Amino acid sequence: MLHRASQLFLPTLRDAPADAEARSHKLLVRGAYVRQMSAGVWTFLPLGWRVHQRVVQIVREEMDAIGCQEMLMPVLTPAELWQATGRYVSPELFKLHDRNGREFVLPMTHEESVTFHIRELQSYKQLPQMLYHFQTKERDEPRPRGGLLRVREFIMKDAYSFDVDEEGLDRSFELQRGAYHRAFDRCGLEVHAVQAESGMMGGTESIDFLAPSGSGENTLVLCERGDYAADLEIARGTARPPSWPARLDAPEEIATPGVGTIEALAELLGIDQAATSKAMPVTREDGTVVLALIRGDDRLSEEKLGHAVPKARLATEDEIRAAFGADPGSLGPVGFEGEVVADESLREGQFVAGANRTGFHLRGVEHGRDFTARFADLREAKEGDSCPRCGGDLRFQTAIEVGHIFKLGTFYSVPLEASVLDESGETRPIVMGSYGIGPGRIMAAVVEQQESEDSIVWPREISPYDVEVVSLDAGAAEIAAIAEQVAVDLAAAGLSVLLDDRDQRHGEKFADADLFGAPMRVVVGKKTLEDGAVDLRDRVGGEDSRVARLEVVKRVTAA
Repeated sequence: MLHRASQLFLPTLRDAPADAEARSHKLLVRGAYVRQMSAGVWTFLPLGWRVHQRVVQIVREEMDAIGCQEMLMPVLTPAELWQATGRYVSPELFKLHDRNGREFVLPMTHEESVTFHIRELQSYKQLPQMLYHFQTKERDEPRPRGGLLRVREFIMKDAYSFDVDEEGLDRSFELQRGAYHRAFDRCGLEVHAVQAESGMMGGTESIDFLAPSGSGENTLVLCERGDYAADLEIARGTARPPSWPARLDAPEEIATPGVGTIEALAELLGIDQAATSKAMPVTREDGTVVLALIRGDDRLSEEKLGHAVPKARLATEDEIRAAFGADPGSLGPVGFEGEVVADESLREGQFVAGANRTGFHLRGVEHGRDFTARFADLREAKEGDSCPRCGGDLRFQTAIEVGHIFKLGTFYSVPLEASVLDESGETRPIVMGSYGIGPGRIMAAVVEQQESEDSIVWPREISPYDVEVVSLDAGAAEIAAIAEQVAVDLAAAGLSVLLDDRDQRHGEKFADADLFGAPMRVVVGKKTLEDGAVDLRDRVGGEDSRVARLEVVKRVTAA
């Protein structure tokens, strides 16, 4: 296949958009891969669509290889399905009405839709099943940014597995996990599979596939020794030991007027911030107040708190005063009559805590003697923590989520009444899994993982073209004819070829060739008329060579 650049829509740009920060955002716009229509809404131009669809084909092949069946479900979805599962309340869900007032949604994923269809199954003998599709998704993203990294509309491959029991789900989950690793390898991506937070998807377990990058919305936490990896949202780290003050036989009240931060408290008392505690009151749905407690030098993880105290919100100042008899900033567990949920780091030692009296704190507060708590992992892992498995240092890297797989269990099949009869004739809800992957994010991640700020080198399997032929003819018909013949010969060998035959300056052609990203580049110029050879560059290996024109096809196909 041969495409001539002079006939293509290739509106390359010399400069990146002023608001672009991510490398992928800058280069994909400059290289005429994508264009923004509005915040978080992007068009794939022809060059970008070629890359996208090559990624899609890799994912499709890996899904087909494990017996997953491709289908297509609509974007427009009856709202009652989402209302039945409780996900209709999500603020990120686009909601609309038709002219008759019927409610619909534009979903960001299709669990409800596929469960609607799988209800046609009646017997365990029809299981297991795996289905998938590529479809447009919509998300009312409040802060779209980063080019293709955080968008409001995107294409996703979402697959779903259906089994009669958890053992079957485990098998389906592992099949999908293996397919994902193979797909990412073929796309040339470095990816880490880590334990992650399931969020609004529900279920019992999920694995995030994170690609380390210069830009991204996730933080990958890795042990230096390679035996631990997690998304920051659920990562566990062992904090450094505090520098303890002298032990007290009982809590000692101390005046702390005007002290509103842990830093100010530690400075006033001349103690380590790690020897203080930080209070975070939350309110359950029934109105009861729960005190979440973490170490003073730590940051509370909202995701972990959500697991420890489900469906709770931050308490209001009025609720705080009613429950503690003090203003925020002077709160602690001693004397509090409600439930206390404390981070594991507060299990041992004596800490400074609020006295539940405005402007006062208590020294020497100790669990077991002065208060009782339910312990949970509440803190966010941070630099300086050690690995919970081996004690090695934890490292933190910015990353892009390129895939996520979930064990859903019966989260959707129960409310949507998707069940089968088992071997004993008993009705049993179908056990489900969900498996998402983003081709657009894979494109962005591949660019992010490269070092150059001015060029793209696509891995061969997802490159828009196998080879680019650059004609430096400057109007010379003989050079143009040689370039044309080289391109025709390469195409005849089964390669996809881009021939840059545009009437542009040499520097512009080379700059564009760096952006178009073909792994092999052939340059035909004046010197070709003299020696019958061309310049061949293997952009993946970084090798340049002068090759006889008649040897070009052999050299390129052998690369």
